[in-house]
Amino acid sequence: MARLIANRLAGALVVVASVIVVTFFLTHALPADPAVYFAGMGATKEAIADMRSKLGLDRSLFSQFAIYLRALAGGDLGHSLTTGHPVLDDLARRLPASLELTVTALVFATIVGLPAGIWAAMRPNSWFDGMVRVVATLGVAIPTFFTGLMLLYVFYFELGWAPAPLGRLGSFASPPPPITGFYLVDSLLAGKPRTFAAVLGQIALPALTLALFAVAPLVRATRAAMIEALSSDFIRTAKAIPLSGARIVLVYAFGNALLPVLTTIGMVFSFLLGANVLVEKVFAWPGVGSYAVDALIAADYAPVQGFVLVMALLYTALNLLIDLAIIIVDPRTVAA
Repeated sequence: MARLIANRLAGALVVVASVIVVTFFLTHALPADPAVYFAGMGATKEAIADMRSKLGLDRSLFSQFAIYLRALAGGDLGHSLTTGHPVLDDLARRLPASLELTVTALVFATIVGLPAGIWAAMRPNSWFDGMVRVVATLGVAIPTFFTGLMLLYVFYFELGWAPAPLGRLGSFASPPPPITGFYLVDSLLAGKPRTFAAVLGQIALPALTLALFAVAPLVRATRAAMIEALSSDFIRTAKAIPLSGARIVLVYAFGNALLPVLTTIGMVFSFLLGANVLVEKVFAWPGVGSYAVDALIAADYAPVQGFVLVMALLYTALNLLIDLAIIIVDPRTVAA
């Protein structure tokens, strides 16, 4: 176990180091010039050159990279030129919003996807199985931003059931006391049901948008794993004993199908962290995704680099947790 964790951590360090190098040089290879953006479109060449000197862009690229590494070693991700705040503070303030949206979407997708996949596997080639496969295909094929716009048009503009897309809270609601950073959890812990209802109303459509994207791979993975498990010899033996149908399906079949399902859940969570960038822009969600997009438009290097680095750290930590969960479920995987 310890050796496996050490190997995973070593691989994670290589991934993070590669991300740091690639992200720095790719962002600096963008055609946009931050000096032009911050000096103004009507600025003279002298003003642009002065701004480039203030931003440190007149140094060589490798000299800028060395300065960036020294700051990074001290825990400094730089300052955002668009917000005027340290990037680490901006990310720490916005990351809970992105994680809450992603986790809520994953919960929605799991509640729908796992039972649908199990039920489709129990009745292969039925009308329900066909409908599940069609819905799963559509969920992957349709872009998330288009789904979000359609949901906004139907439920906000046409029906008026959803609140205006104004972020995590409406205009007349105040945030709950900060405990976990997740407004849904904090409002419950603080005993504020009205705030919880307001937060739930705001997060429902963006979370549903992401959930429709996430439910497709969950349904397909659960269905495939359950079909394989239900056709195994031990399931036929369990039916001959006989055991109850619910016990056979939920304990024996799903227990053996859990490994690929857990792996898929981890992959889906990683996908959602990246997919929520456009969803955050559609619903004015104040997360790290919209923050990175705004910085990218302004050619503000530090926030983009900080965003990619934080996402890389989350991905590697999540993959390590999934590996540990798989070992707990089936210790035989350590030997493999």
